Amino acid sequence: CSGKTDAQGFLHCEVKPGVAGEILLQARTQDAQGHAVGATTSTWLAGEEDTWFEGAGSDRMDLIPEQSEYQPGETARFQVRMPFRGATALGTVEREGVAEHFVRPISGKSPVIEIPVRGEHAPNMFVSALVVRGRAASQGGWWSQLADRLQLPWQAETAPPPTALADLGKPAYRLGNAEIRVGWQAHRLDVRVEPLASMYRPRDKARVHIQVRPADGRPLPPDTELALAAVDEALLELKPNRSWRLLDAMMAVRPIEVYTATAQMQVVGKRHFGQKAVPHGGGGGRQSARELFDTLLLWKGRVPLNGSDAIDVDVPLNDSLSSFRVVAIASGGLGDFGTGSSTFQTSQPLMLNSGLPPVVREGDRLSAIFTVRNAGEQPMQPRITAHLTADRSGVTLSDPTPLTLAIPAGAARDAVFDIEVPAGVGELRWDIAARDEGGGSAQDQLKLAQTVLPAVPVRTIQATLAQVDGPWTLAVATPTEALPGRGAVEVALRPRLADALNGVTDYMRQYPYSCLEQKVSTAIALRDKTRWADVLAQLPVSMDRDGLLRYFPSDSLMGSDTLTSYVLAIAHEAGWSLPDNPRERMVEGLKKFVGGRVVRDSAIAAPDLSLRKLAAIEALSRYGEATTAMLDSITLDPNAWPTSGLIDWLGILRRVEGIPAREQRRQAAEQILRSRLTYHGTLLGFSTESQDALDWLMRSPDQNAVRLLLAGLEDAAWRDELPKLARGALGRQRQGRWNMTAANAWGILAMEKFSARFESEPVTGSTTVTLGDQRGEVVWSPNETPSPIALKPPLDTETLSVQQQGSVKPWAAVQVKAALPLTQPLESGFKLKRTMNPVEQKTPGVWIRGDTARVTLELEAQSDMNWVVVDDPVPAGATILGKGLGGESNLLTQGERRDGRAWLAYEERRQDAFRAYYQFVPKGSWTVEYTLRLNNPGRFVLPATHVEALYAPEVFADVPNAAVEVSAP
Repeated sequence: CSGKTDAQGFLHCEVKPGVAGEILLQARTQDAQGHAVGATTSTWLAGEEDTWFEGAGSDRMDLIPEQSEYQPGETARFQVRMPFRGATALGTVEREGVAEHFVRPISGKSPVIEIPVRGEHAPNMFVSALVVRGRAASQGGWWSQLADRLQLPWQAETAPPPTALADLGKPAYRLGNAEIRVGWQAHRLDVRVEPLASMYRPRDKARVHIQVRPADGRPLPPDTELALAAVDEALLELKPNRSWRLLDAMMAVRPIEVYTATAQMQVVGKRHFGQKAVPHGGGGGRQSARELFDTLLLWKGRVPLNGSDAIDVDVPLNDSLSSFRVVAIASGGLGDFGTGSSTFQTSQPLMLNSGLPPVVREGDRLSAIFTVRNAGEQPMQPRITAHLTADRSGVTLSDPTPLTLAIPAGAARDAVFDIEVPAGVGELRWDIAARDEGGGSAQDQLKLAQTVLPAVPVRTIQATLAQVDGPWTLAVATPTEALPGRGAVEVALRPRLADALNGVTDYMRQYPYSCLEQKVSTAIALRDKTRWADVLAQLPVSMDRDGLLRYFPSDSLMGSDTLTSYVLAIAHEAGWSLPDNPRERMVEGLKKFVGGRVVRDSAIAAPDLSLRKLAAIEALSRYGEATTAMLDSITLDPNAWPTSGLIDWLGILRRVEGIPAREQRRQAAEQILRSRLTYHGTLLGFSTESQDALDWLMRSPDQNAVRLLLAGLEDAAWRDELPKLARGALGRQRQGRWNMTAANAWGILAMEKFSARFESEPVTGSTTVTLGDQRGEVVWSPNETPSPIALKPPLDTETLSVQQQGSVKPWAAVQVKAALPLTQPLESGFKLKRTMNPVEQKTPGVWIRGDTARVTLELEAQSDMNWVVVDDPVPAGATILGKGLGGESNLLTQGERRDGRAWLAYEERRQDAFRAYYQFVPKGSWTVEYTLRLNNPGRFVLPATHVEALYAPEVFADVPNAAVEVSAP
């Protein structure tokens, strides 16, 4: 047929091909210029004659559904393309198991199977048909076909008997399988969300009407409830929340889980017909400042409908001028789900939108940009004022010069204030106001804060901890290259040793890196219950399928027995509980590891399995889960173990009952430990120190010293040596802290317990501190911790004097702090080179707002290292691309290099820095690149780029960076 399409582009044709079987339909058309285009499809036409399908060289056949999707209540029809005139179909409906089965005769005249579709078949089902034909009769010649067509009686001849070479009439079978989709109507709840208004003002309450009805018209299940969320759509632009689509998740396509075996092969001969489910041929207005900008307005996890199908909800609005999405997720019983959503907006005639970088650095000179929008119907002339304050008293900031803008109706203009970020503050607080002075009353006001980071951080360069008995002096000095006005001499006077570890707490509070061990260690060292709660919330996503903890919450990482043992052990030592479910999974994971049912290879090629099992058994012993049988997989040779293994062995012997010769083994282990102890003045050391630095196991001599003190506090045999052990462990500190995060956490616990045992008497009297003409004094009173005394650092070396007048000796923790700018690269075990090249640059050689740059970090390790971090700062306001957020360009990040054999474990693309964590870095070179967009004009200072072995921090490299200047377009 031929013709012209209608207005919708359709052409209706009726064709009578006059034949049966598979028909190919071809369509061809051309435009006015003669350009031709065509399409082809096929269909099947049934006739009065038997349908004959050609047999293939396997025992498979096509089972083709009439359509790919059905709704519950419909009948699914399948064409059986068998090479038989008549047969018996043994059919099943399958998915997780066999749901239904049937036996039906089929013939070549109508090779079709019909199956009723029910709601429980959703979201998909598989139909399998094993078509069996008995021994075949001879089909005769043309006369037999004529007799059949004329419906004359005909007696089929029997098939020839089998011979030794062939059996032409033997039984045969074919297997076919097809999948169909089943609609969700029987499970769908239609959820309608309707705000009573489309536009609101900031801090109003938005009334939202929600109605829930089953899609198939039946009554609503009585236990139906809702989960409600109201979210700023700006957040959803960056990353849509697909978890709201509950029905989609519940009705995800499911695989077939049925395997079929048949004895037919034993009858007709063994022939392989492939995997059953593999696709085959045929396919089957208040003038308060706006400062509340949370992206989540409302979250209610459970809202029962109590027999009704509708509910009204009030959504409290914040200060954002944006569009908000209200989502309602309904669930009824075990099988009914639905999701509905709607949006509303907040607006006002005059709007201020911030373009401030959320993070800046001391010394940055930048253009603070605010977009002023006129959403009214008349032109406006708003006057823009800005008031700046700092988070620290005594710092006075100058306000920028006010601006006046002329803005037509419906337009926007930028208000730009040039500022320089001052030193010595942690936060800049902005109060921005806009008021129309063109005759209108429209106004807006914003309150915002910027985090200020140091470009040259203040670090502890000298630290001393001493017990003051009468007069005590110390020579202090600051380096000549230190930045003026950026340091101090801090003297913290404390009644107990455990309270005088300011160098440790300062270090842990400022520690920048964030693997699970470091979060655990920081929370415990600071005794911060809030941080500990955050750690507990992260445990489920940090656990692998074996119950072992990962350093970072990434599915690409396997859990670590070393990390799991540490978390269990230090939580027990700190007296902090773990939730039952994660703790039980961790315990079970360590049991499997000790028993060999879970295998974790060492981070490096080292025979450390016995040491890791000792640490695991020691951690299990703290929870009463260790047994003597666990020791059968370990060769017990304490003399050959490093000191950390001996300390673990002592803990096992103390807690596990039934170990043969337990007391003798304990005394022998203590004797080995004592023989290894060395003292250099008050510094505690070990004769095996060179073998005790096991950074890949998070063990170090510093950690051994504080853990030995903890072990000694539980053993009366060590009582007389405890003060000496405590002083020796303190003597190992450098710059007021121990060498790694885990050692500092153990050290805090050790000194707490030491103080509780030996320092119960309160300090009385007074303590005086003098440095040159500066003086400070603490008058001791019970249950009061004095604030540290901060003194200005001397230009030359001067004597700090501390005088105690009283009967009990307090502790003095002295820290000399200074900001030392890095002028030359520092390399100790690593080499580092940083370059920044344009990807898109409007003007060659000049960075302009909106340009993109590629940062290349070329690194070299002098030896194999475990757990290495690369920390590279980015200019304030710049965005690191490649986060997978909406609106990012994938083209700009193409070509980023990742050369070398370093094992990347995790990346952080932060507002202030790019950080890459490597589980293992072999000796040699590697390269990492990332792409950033420059979003703010200004001159931005950058701290040094840093690479460090996290558990061997003495192995590092620092490279200074030049300031980055970005011009306005």
